[in-house]
Amino acid sequence: MTEYIVLIPGNEAQWAEADEAERERVYGLHQKFAAALAERGHTVTGGAELQPSSEARTVRAGSDGLVITDGPYAESVEQLSGFYTIKSDDLDDLLQVVGILTEGETGLEVRPLAGGSSGPA
Repeated sequence: MTEYIVLIPGNEAQWAEADEAERERVYGLHQKFAAALAERGHTVTGGAELQPSSEARTVRAGSDGLVITDGPYAESVEQLSGFYTIKSDDLDDLLQVVGILTEGETGLEVRPLAGGSSGPA
């Protein structure tokens, strides 16, 4: 079985301005996604919604040691807003299930984890 990460970018300003009905609609898509994963034999091994990028700290190597700055690594309208880690034997089907989330997100990235293959589940 291979373990994948599903990266969920989002426009933080749009999410901050979303009303309760829109937030519930998007959370409902995530519930539908989780149910479809389970029904189709994929295993969620982790995941979380992330705090806004304004809460991020970036750590870089500097000539005099570490340089720690407030904010995200990249300056962009879209920032990483959440992720799932999922074990699956069927990438093609997993990608179809991830498609459920495109109703509420722009585009999602699915990538195998390094060393993400393991023995029997």
